[in-house]
Amino acid sequence: MKVKYTYFFLIIAAVVSLASCGEKEKKEKQELPDVSLPDFTQYVNPFIGTSNFGTTNPGPIAVRGMANVSPFNVAGEENMPLEKDSRWLSTPYVHENTFLTGFSHVNLSGVGCPELGVILAMPTTGALETDHLKYGTTYSDEISKVGYYATHLGKYNVKVEATATTRVGISKYSFPSGESNILINMGLGLTNEQGASIKVVSPTEIEGVRSVGSFCYYKPEEAYPVYFVAKFSKPAKEFGIWKTPNTHKGPEAVWMGYNGKTRLMKGYTKEVVGDSIGAYMRYSFEAPTEVTLKIGVSYVSIANARENLEKETAQRTFEEILKANIEDWNRYLSKIEVEGGSEEDKTIFYTGLYHTLIHPNTLNDVNGAYPKMKTRETLKTEGTRYTGFSLWDTYRNLHQLMSLVYPKQQSNMVNSMLRIYDESGWLPKWELNATETTTMVGDPAGIILADTYLKGIQDFDVEKAYEAMTKSAEKQVNNPLRPGIKDYLEKGYITTKTTKSGSVSTTQEYNISDFAIAQLAKALEKQEDHKIYTQRSLSYRKLFDTEFNLLRPKNDDGSWLTPYNPESGANFVKNLGFIEGNAWQYTFMVTHDTEGLIELMGGHDAYAAKLQDVFDRKQFDMANEPDIAYPYLFNYVDGEEYRTQELVSYLLDTHFKNAPDGLPGNDDTGTMSAWAVFSMMGIYPVSPANPIYAITSPRFDKITLHLDSDYYNGNTLEISSNASEGHKIIEEILIDGKQHQGYFISHNDLINARSLQFKLK
Repeated sequence: MKVKYTYFFLIIAAVVSLASCGEKEKKEKQELPDVSLPDFTQYVNPFIGTSNFGTTNPGPIAVRGMANVSPFNVAGEENMPLEKDSRWLSTPYVHENTFLTGFSHVNLSGVGCPELGVILAMPTTGALETDHLKYGTTYSDEISKVGYYATHLGKYNVKVEATATTRVGISKYSFPSGESNILINMGLGLTNEQGASIKVVSPTEIEGVRSVGSFCYYKPEEAYPVYFVAKFSKPAKEFGIWKTPNTHKGPEAVWMGYNGKTRLMKGYTKEVVGDSIGAYMRYSFEAPTEVTLKIGVSYVSIANARENLEKETAQRTFEEILKANIEDWNRYLSKIEVEGGSEEDKTIFYTGLYHTLIHPNTLNDVNGAYPKMKTRETLKTEGTRYTGFSLWDTYRNLHQLMSLVYPKQQSNMVNSMLRIYDESGWLPKWELNATETTTMVGDPAGIILADTYLKGIQDFDVEKAYEAMTKSAEKQVNNPLRPGIKDYLEKGYITTKTTKSGSVSTTQEYNISDFAIAQLAKALEKQEDHKIYTQRSLSYRKLFDTEFNLLRPKNDDGSWLTPYNPESGANFVKNLGFIEGNAWQYTFMVTHDTEGLIELMGGHDAYAAKLQDVFDRKQFDMANEPDIAYPYLFNYVDGEEYRTQELVSYLLDTHFKNAPDGLPGNDDTGTMSAWAVFSMMGIYPVSPANPIYAITSPRFDKITLHLDSDYYNGNTLEISSNASEGHKIIEEILIDGKQHQGYFISHNDLINARSLQFKLK
């Protein structure tokens, strides 16, 4: 029986710094106080989100790490129905599954499409077996905490422990006496791409490359390599390669004695290329023995993977690396200190914060090298080149959290986006490992650029940013960010002829992006542009149908789509008007023009009633991004703000738990977790590219934010309340002891305050 979670209070050791980190990585760490800290890692439960399609995994990772050692338990009939080849499955690990086939070393967290999940290592005992369906095993006694994972492999009586640095996964295998094996399986993975090469360099080293790509099954022509070097702490008495070829039929098969059969190539030291291939190390232990395996990865070359491994782990032991990883995580988590509230709430909060610090993650090697967009020629950066920009999700709240709490990281992410623009000619939409997946709709990167600049984080080329934003807003031919832009510019909206799915929601996304351009234009004193883009940002109004008091698709001739069911599209049913949703789940997603929507609906009372209908009709979807600001929209109606406080509290209680199913669905690279973190602090960035926060009642008695002195005033902001008394409704708000009117606070007022006090009733 698996142990779902165990709290471990860790005594934090002295900092063991990572060798040869990039200069910007060092600078980012400087924003964190190098002092003795309480242990906040004890409140992180990495099992949260590993069920209910949260698609997180419990394996160890460094802050924004490239490497992640995840247990891989989604292959084989024993794992049905949550088996990777039987359904759309986008995670290497599902908490309910019981059959484990290895530990993958590059993975994604909280995404909705299968990718990566490759370079699988697996310890076994006894005779050599290379078929994962035969060597797979049950497992038990799972432990997962910050930077550490452990389990016991039932078939082999082997204990597995794992930790990680930024670019290296480190595992420790405790073998019983007797014959033992460590396998590196290059054929198994979560990605739908195939192809690999592998070579045994020596009895203590294996190197190779695996082809990955086709995120969301898109763009298979842009598959790309991930390189690795594996080093073993003990030399093998025997090593070799295996290869399982395809099964041929017809006359040629008669002559092929090896047809479809696995070839074992003992002692082979040349590269082997293929799909179902791997390498093995064999041992014969006279007594129980520990073997440490370090796997360095790179998206540039094998040589860089080896350099990453050597510089990040050097001669350090597993325990030393683990301590350094925990210390680093604790320093990041300590930027927000919470007191009071339940232990469960603290765990939900800090696990959420943990999840927001996984993606975007590091792409460049320790020497600064990274692959250029598309061509993949090697470029170099002095800072961190981030990747994993799931921007349709994260433009709504995650980057706002980074701007507030980790502004140096956010600055580096913005500069990474601008490097992507330099390399490809376009800002990213859903960039992954120097490929543009073009997943989802809209033009979200510019929203983040504007929001970041307006928050006072301005150490990037804002004119280049503005140029990039307006390029995608204006170019009518071969525009990958705004398909259908010609209709949008001419009519003000995308039509049912322009696209077969999402005409209304795509229009809304373009509106929000144009609003962001307008706000940045205003800040840059481009007054004419401000007027033009402000007007463009309101064109969703042409799709507002007073018959339903909801948005409705229009045809090419300007007529309404008929017949029309505003509930069509729920539960991800494809429809003409909306992407992954329906009219109820999208109409209020115009937070840049809430007052305009209020007027269209007939006033504040009608707006509040219609908004309440979304919840009463059970049309609200906590797991989908278009809806996540909805609970905060009652703040725009005087006298109805209490609904926001009640709803946010209810949604936190219902959808966020200290359990494997403790997320409402895909974490979407930290977006759902960011919603919980903000909501539990009592503030929420309700309108992207508008530097304000909606206010709700916090979950804790005291929340201390340590603001970065390089971007803000460096003061400590204390958010306090009497939440532990069981009160949830706001009676009074005080900022620095003075009564605050309304249920919004500007970013400037927040970062310049020293106290935000809630009196709850």
